[in-house]
Amino acid sequence: MSELDLEIPDVAGGSRLQMPLAEMLRPHVLDDVVGQDALIGPSGRLRRMLDSGELASIIFWGPPGTGKTTIARLLADAAAMAFEPVSAVFDGVADLRKVFARAAERQARGERTLLFVDEVHRFNKAQQDGLLPRVEDGTVTLVGATTENPSFALNGALLSRAQVMVVQRLDATALETLLRRVEAHVGHALPLGPEAREMLLAMADGDGRYLLNMAASLTSLDPAQNIGSDELATIVATRAPAFDRAGDQHYNLMSALHKTLRGSDCDAALYWLARMLAGGEDPHYILRRLTRFASEDIGLAEPDALARALAAWQAYERLGSPEGDLAIAGLVIYLATAPKSNASYVALKAASRAAAATGSLMPPAHILNAPTKMMKDLGYGQGYAYDHDDPDGFSGQNGFPDGMARQRFYAPAERGYEREVAKRLAYWDRLRAEKSGQEGGPS
Repeated sequence: MSELDLEIPDVAGGSRLQMPLAEMLRPHVLDDVVGQDALIGPSGRLRRMLDSGELASIIFWGPPGTGKTTIARLLADAAAMAFEPVSAVFDGVADLRKVFARAAERQARGERTLLFVDEVHRFNKAQQDGLLPRVEDGTVTLVGATTENPSFALNGALLSRAQVMVVQRLDATALETLLRRVEAHVGHALPLGPEAREMLLAMADGDGRYLLNMAASLTSLDPAQNIGSDELATIVATRAPAFDRAGDQHYNLMSALHKTLRGSDCDAALYWLARMLAGGEDPHYILRRLTRFASEDIGLAEPDALARALAAWQAYERLGSPEGDLAIAGLVIYLATAPKSNASYVALKAASRAAAATGSLMPPAHILNAPTKMMKDLGYGQGYAYDHDDPDGFSGQNGFPDGMARQRFYAPAERGYEREVAKRLAYWDRLRAEKSGQEGGPS
């Protein structure tokens, strides 16, 4: 048994169980929770709510391993409320009725109950609706936890009665704090060199529970060792939990692949790809994410990236595994070494916000077609300048709706092909200003 195993009696009083490290180091008060100052710091939303004595129903939204369950449990303690946990995966209506009955008894005694629903998004609409009466009459205060966007995963009636609070991924400072708690618990530093320690934090990808699970595999090693990055990768890879195509590992490794590609770390990206393939991940899922990466994180910095992603996908479709795996590997190398830009992604987001804010403004009349006499009489197409007839091949006419100021959504990066695109945009800005008699380009 390692130093981090704590023996506790089995509920049946027979065999003895070992408590996981993550459970042993679970915080006992809200001040011990790391990485969530926006919620529980001195001026955090939860702290203000507790100080006011009015604890409203809450939906915690955030990725795995960030403390949602822990915060809910400690919130009940801080508010002197009974804590009733249920799981939307394992518990149903019958379990909720028992909770409500106990809560009603407490309510009659002047006591309050915090109902914590883990994975609340897995309740269907009828089950979510079933929570509403008990929330509205004060029988329970609901605290739900979800990894899914509440706007899509929860019905409007439930959302209208709860405040959504975002639980952030743990940053490097918070993860380092957790590692130091492990070291304080075992009484010595983990046998990690500086680069390996940094790599361990990066591999956790903001997931505190995953970090603690990886750290647990290092506690039985000789503390006098000085493990490097390569050796750490081997140790963690061999001791990591079995790959789960539908669970946390599925998302953790895909996240690692995506972020190492974005960071242009070709070798690390190949490592995570190999981990996924060895674990039985569906290559079609990997290729779908790589194709998304080509358009989202590379875009016009390397216009051929999307075509190459689709070609690799087609090659795998024809070859299958293992021969087609080389097409995926080649694509990973290409994407990792390509120039990066999310300018297209940012531009679409900005344009979408503007479109939502401006409603249903009509296009300017000069760029509308006029196939009928009535439309011509209404001014459709009047004054349109045919760009090919212009000596510059550019008329400079405004394409935004009348009454809407020009806006700049697309800001190409100074990398790859987008450097050339930026020059074109600057040239057209100058021509537009000259042809319109203005001194400046678009805002």
